[in-house]
Amino acid sequence: MTLRCEAFLDRVRERGEYDTPQDADRAARVVLALLGAHLVGEVRAKLAARLPETFALVLLNPLQAAEPLSPERFVRATAAWIEGATEKTALWDIGAVLSTVAEAAGDDLMEGVLFQLPPGYDLLFGRPRHGHRP
Repeated sequence: MTLRCEAFLDRVRERGEYDTPQDADRAARVVLALLGAHLVGEVRAKLAARLPETFALVLLNPLQAAEPLSPERFVRATAAWIEGATEKTALWDIGAVLSTVAEAAGDDLMEGVLFQLPPGYDLLFGRPRHGHRP
């Protein structure tokens, strides 16, 4: 089931403790644009279908990545795209957005998403796999 845009942003805003809906929106757009560059095919299409249309389009028209970013480089890239962000605040932004995405996706789809990503992204989504310690 697709979340409405307001409900999605409310969850991101609550998890990220943002002052305004605009701050939550900015974080969601940057994180989804970077994530979209790492996903392909049916997995990306199915994930987009679970997101509000505005954010689905961001996921489907990603920032281009020359290579898959490790989780650490994903955090650095996010910090670079969000004005005034540090790696610490970017990690917070990523957690707020990706935990909301994981909730919308559900367990089965998240397995497919994580399969396409480099090791360690499970922690960014707030879903550590067995054997991974935070």
